[in-house]
Amino acid sequence: MKSISWLLRGALALGGVVLAVQAWPVTRGAWEAQKADTVVSQLRRFNEQHGGQAANLADVVAAIGALDRAVAADPVAGRYLQRSELVVGGALTPYFSITLDQRVAWLRSAESDLVAGLGAAPARGVAWARLATVRQGLQGTSRGVVDALMMSIDTSPMLSTIWLARLQLIFDNWVAFTPAERERLGAYVAQTWRLSTERLWFAYAIRSPVDELLVRYFLRDEPRAQEELAALLALKKPQ
Repeated sequence: MKSISWLLRGALALGGVVLAVQAWPVTRGAWEAQKADTVVSQLRRFNEQHGGQAANLADVVAAIGALDRAVAADPVAGRYLQRSELVVGGALTPYFSITLDQRVAWLRSAESDLVAGLGAAPARGVAWARLATVRQGLQGTSRGVVDALMMSIDTSPMLSTIWLARLQLIFDNWVAFTPAERERLGAYVAQTWRLSTERLWFAYAIRSPVDELLVRYFLRDEPRAQEELAALLALKKPQ
């Protein structure tokens, strides 16, 4: 009986060691990723508030290094997507003193991370919108931008936090959409208008007379939308 008891204990102990070894990459990845959380949050607040104090460049570089180690330890979709957000934030923060080549290199790195992450976890509307933005920065108007944007809308159509970014991408890529896509997008923009409790973001999305013409076209059948849009544009503060 004693020998059986010792065998059982040994088996349980060995099982514990095996589980610990298997869990270590996940634990290591989470531990490294935590080091970047503060910097990611700072960049997110900076972008959402369109100004204010963000992280400094040294913090961003250190956080990217931490996420590089996290991805190496635990290369799952969430880690790739987390790194993409940080790298895009670093590349698009205007006051960082980095070269154009560095910004492009970061955007290309983010594109690779997004493709890898979305390949394993495609139901991520924010990540698809980020991929569309990255491709816009790298390629300009293209089907790559359009395809990512349409996937973002398909997977998370009512996620209001990215409506403004999507509308600007629609403006920037209007010539690349098919007639069927244009019809879908017009209905989508009209729906966001109806669902918005505060519509000033429409005015801030508009950056040119062509943008305004497109919005007025999208809202052509919405009651009093033309008058309200004119009032919102009058309220918009110069940027």
